[in-house]
Amino acid sequence: MARALPPVAWFRAFESAARHLSFTAAAEELGLTQSAISQNVRSLEVRFSTILFERKPRGLALTDAGRRLLPDVTAAMGSLSNAAGIFEGASESGLLTVAASVSFAQWYFVPGLARLMDPNPTLSLRVITTVWPDEFSRSSADVEVRFGTESHMGKGAERLGPDELIVVAAPHLVARTGRPVMSTEALRQQRLIQAVGTSDNWKRWAQHCRISTLPEPDLMADSHGLVIDFARAGLGVGVTSALLAAPSLAAGDLVQAHAMTAPTKDGYFLAINPRANPSDVDLFTTWLQLETSRATAMADAKRQHFGS
Repeated sequence: MARALPPVAWFRAFESAARHLSFTAAAEELGLTQSAISQNVRSLEVRFSTILFERKPRGLALTDAGRRLLPDVTAAMGSLSNAAGIFEGASESGLLTVAASVSFAQWYFVPGLARLMDPNPTLSLRVITTVWPDEFSRSSADVEVRFGTESHMGKGAERLGPDELIVVAAPHLVARTGRPVMSTEALRQQRLIQAVGTSDNWKRWAQHCRISTLPEPDLMADSHGLVIDFARAGLGVGVTSALLAAPSLAAGDLVQAHAMTAPTKDGYFLAINPRANPSDVDLFTTWLQLETSRATAMADAKRQHFGS
């Protein structure tokens, strides 16, 4: 049986780092952290049992193996882009194409789209999901719900709702502590769940809250949505976007596990393709803003006592 190919994300990180000869520049281009680029390249090196870059104090240099690999990877990435372009061209007449992060689609589109589609039976919708921020650069959707830092969003992108980093857990995990929220000491005894790739949220939250000596996260997920799923299942305590967690907080599947919050580096942004049908776009964006406002208000009502 043929061995499975390495993930495309590994090749993408290698190709960008090879063009820039810098993990930092590759991270900036792809909207990831420097550590995520480094980890992806290292994973590729381990898989191929060879070193692709010489790590130097002022940058990178391709090894002979890296130079041999680069042309084929560059050609393959170009072929994938061309293939996608065949299907992601101009919008089909009467069809609104929406691109969104997997997490956002899971927690807002799945439970809420009936409130858009049922009153508007003539609206046709196609949803494309993404994981990494750079995937939006290849999207030709009419509406995009992008996740990332403001510097990567481009002109005209509008941030969706207020957001912050909050600590979340299944209700029974918090109940075991005998308190409405966990103390910092109780938090140190928990398994920490971390979303990897875009930012180091536990570190950011702890620094903002002036909390030291938190254990290293030992359950990793590639999206905030999976962090929420893991936390709902009682696998540990996660730090995540309050906006994304709002539906689960409102439903009572999650609770805010620690009283302190922190600003978030990343966020969810709404971007509109100017060529899109304005009436369909208005229907969708009005619905989306109502959904996020509704979920956030319900979640805030259940979180009010944390600030007291």
